[in-house]
Amino acid sequence: MVAAGPITILMDEVDAIFGVGGTGNEDVRQMLNLGYKRTATIPKSKGDPATGFTVERLPIFAPAALAGLAGRMPDTITTRAITIHLRRRRHDERVESYRESKVTRAAEPIRDALSTWAMSIGERLVEAEPEMPPGVDDRPAEIWEPLLAIADEAGGHWPQTARKACSHFVHEATAKPVSDGVRLLGDLRTLFRARMSDRLSTAEILLALHEMDDSPWFDFHGKPLNPRTLSAELGTYGVKVKAFKHNGTTTKGYVIDGEHGLSDAWSRYLRADGVDGGQQ
Repeated sequence: MVAAGPITILMDEVDAIFGVGGTGNEDVRQMLNLGYKRTATIPKSKGDPATGFTVERLPIFAPAALAGLAGRMPDTITTRAITIHLRRRRHDERVESYRESKVTRAAEPIRDALSTWAMSIGERLVEAEPEMPPGVDDRPAEIWEPLLAIADEAGGHWPQTARKACSHFVHEATAKPVSDGVRLLGDLRTLFRARMSDRLSTAEILLALHEMDDSPWFDFHGKPLNPRTLSAELGTYGVKVKAFKHNGTTTKGYVIDGEHGLSDAWSRYLRADGVDGGQQ
């Protein structure tokens, strides 16, 4: 249907399509993942063993609106989407009854006006290179580029409103969820800055982590974070324990600079503004 389009995909109860954690239905997930690219295709085999098989590449470019219960959408889809969380209506809240015929009549002139306007700006949109808000780059920039270009063409408050929305949704999406490893890197950066030191012993680090308010380190999967687990968590990011001189004796701990130091991991997995929220 999409290949024969153009159509817009409107999919309700999408939580029934994917399992817990967004698993299952890889064909649908692949189509939705790549559907924002005009040149994207997915391969499909045709034929049978008697006559032979051929591969057809089906175009999958289409806007999509998906509705369903939270928690069952693959991360690869949600990071390409604008996610709006809805709440159940209270018993004392009243809304106007939905009448499809009424909505159709009201929407028709709006649809026709938007269609005419879109045709008039089409060529300019193809060449548009809208300015991105700070911190929006890579895939989010690619996805938001046409939306910001449309907002610029609309004029008025839309360029500013669209960029505020872009910053909000992109930064909110990249801020959650925070893995244990990224949380650990962020807490260590806070600790090293507070101590104004470029190296701390493992014992100092663990004591400080255990005392941090609202941190998971004193009860990390059922027991306090220990040297072995600390080493394993940081090793994922290329950070390794080192021996160095401390108060006249040799001790083991972690350093900021140099090979296997914390600095490289901080630059790759934490935001420069100090608001930690990347993903592993």
